[in-house]
Amino acid sequence: MCLLAESEEEDDNEMEVEDQDGKEAEKPNMINFDTSLPTSHVYLGSDMEEFHGRTLHDDDSCQVIPVLPHVMVMLIPGQTLPLQLFHPQEVSMVRNLIQKDRTFAVLAYSNVREREAHFGTTAEIYAYREEQEYGIETVKVKAIGRQRFKVLEIRTQSDGIQQAKVQILPERVLPSTMAAVQLQSLSRRHIFPSSKPTVWQDRAFRQWWQKYQKRKFYCASLTSWPPWLYSLYDAETLMERVKRQLHEWDENLKDESLPTNPIDFSYRVAACLPIDDALRIQLLKIGSAIQRLRCELDIMNKCTSLCCKQCQDTEITTKNEIFSLSLCGPMAAYVNPHGYIHETLTVYKACNLNLSGRPSTEHSWFPGYAWTIAQCRICGNHMGWKFTATKKDMSPQKFWGLTRSALLPRIPEAEDELGHDRSPLLCFLFISWNSVLQKWMLKGGSFCYCLVGFFSPSEQMQNLKTARFHQFCSICTGQCIERRLYQC
Repeated sequence: MCLLAESEEEDDNEMEVEDQDGKEAEKPNMINFDTSLPTSHVYLGSDMEEFHGRTLHDDDSCQVIPVLPHVMVMLIPGQTLPLQLFHPQEVSMVRNLIQKDRTFAVLAYSNVREREAHFGTTAEIYAYREEQEYGIETVKVKAIGRQRFKVLEIRTQSDGIQQAKVQILPERVLPSTMAAVQLQSLSRRHIFPSSKPTVWQDRAFRQWWQKYQKRKFYCASLTSWPPWLYSLYDAETLMERVKRQLHEWDENLKDESLPTNPIDFSYRVAACLPIDDALRIQLLKIGSAIQRLRCELDIMNKCTSLCCKQCQDTEITTKNEIFSLSLCGPMAAYVNPHGYIHETLTVYKACNLNLSGRPSTEHSWFPGYAWTIAQCRICGNHMGWKFTATKKDMSPQKFWGLTRSALLPRIPEAEDELGHDRSPLLCFLFISWNSVLQKWMLKGGSFCYCLVGFFSPSEQMQNLKTARFHQFCSICTGQCIERRLYQC
C-alpha cells in the first residue's frame, strides 16, 4: 500500500495519542474472541482435503527429503506452517508429496545472508487444496513440524528440486534427578495430586508447591548435593516455572491447553518466544527438553522489551504487553495472499509506530478484525499490523500483530564475577555451591545434568585448585568438551 502525504500526518497524530493513552490503558478482563479461528487458518478456505496419520523417521537414521524452496522460516517441531504456493515447480513438488509420505524439509538459516543451512525440521502436510484462477494454479497447504535434522548433503535434481540428505536428531530423555537414590516403589508418591491449587496467584498454591518440592527432593539428603541443585534439572519443576512466566504474559491462559509432555511443552514455548533467528537456532540445536526449558526460562526472565531489528535501539513493546489470541499461544505463523509467511506476535500496546493505509478486512488472519500496516517511526521498517475490531461488542477492541522477523529482543549482557562475558542462555551456567565447592566455579563449557554427581566426596577434596577433566556430553554438544574448575 502507498502512504499519502496527507494521511501520513494523520497517522502520526493518531500514534501520538495512542502512546499517551497506552500508559494508563488496562488490559481487558475478558476476551470473547474465538481463539480457535487463527489456528484453523480459515482465510485459506474451509474445504481443504485433510489427511490423517503421521510420518516419523527413526532417530539417527539418514533420510533423503525434498526441500521446499522459498520457505524462509525457522520451523519448530509441533508448529503449524501455512503455505500458499504459486510457482509451477513448487505446485508439482507438493502434488508428488501428496502421493507419498507428504513430508518435506524446511531448512533453518540463522540469517538471510547465510547460504548453507546445517539444521532444519521435517514438515508433514495435513491439509491440502488446489485452486486455479486466471489460468494460474495455486496450492494451499497446512503442514506441521515433526522432527529436527542435521543436513549432511544437498543435491539439485534436473528439474530444479533440491534433495537433502539429512540425519534425524534424537531427543535425549534424561532420567529423573532422584532416580539414582530413590526407590522405584516410592516414585508414585511424587505424582501431582488432585488437590493441587489451580490459581497461580493464590497463596495456597505457593505453600502447596513448597511442600511438594520438599517432599519430592527429600532423598537429596542422601547425596552430597543440595536439593535446589537437583531442582534445576527437574523437568516438572522447570515446566511449572515456565508456566508461571506464561501466566504473567496471559492471565487467561489455561494449563489444560498446554502439552503435558516436557518435549512437546518445550517446543510449544520455543515457537512462542519472540526471539531472532540467531537465538532460535540455538534452541533448535538443543537435544534435551530439560536444557531447552532452562534456556527458554532464562530468555523469558531476561528479555524485558522488543526493539526494531533495523534500528536496534527503538523500543516497540515490552513483554508485559504480550497476550494470547490463539490456541497456539501469543505467536503463530500466518501466510499472506502473496505467499509470504509472517510469524506474528500479538500485543496489547506498541509504541514508535506509524500506520500506513486504511483498515482492511481482506484476508484477515483474525476474523472480525481489520488490519492496518504498521511501520517503525524512526526507520520506516515494516513491523506488523494494527488490528481493530469491526464490532463494538468484541474484546479486545484493538491490538497489534508484530512480525518476528522485524523484532529484536533486548537481553542485557551479563558478566561473571571474573569479568568474563556470559551467554544469555542458561545452558552456559556458572554455579557456586554453598558447601566445599563454594570457592570454585564451573567454567569453560555447557553445564548439564550429566555432570551432577561427577565428583565423589573424596574427589571434591583433592586437587581442586587445578582440576581438569574431559566429559563426553551427548546432551549439550554431542562431542567431548573440556571443563576446568577455577579458583574464585
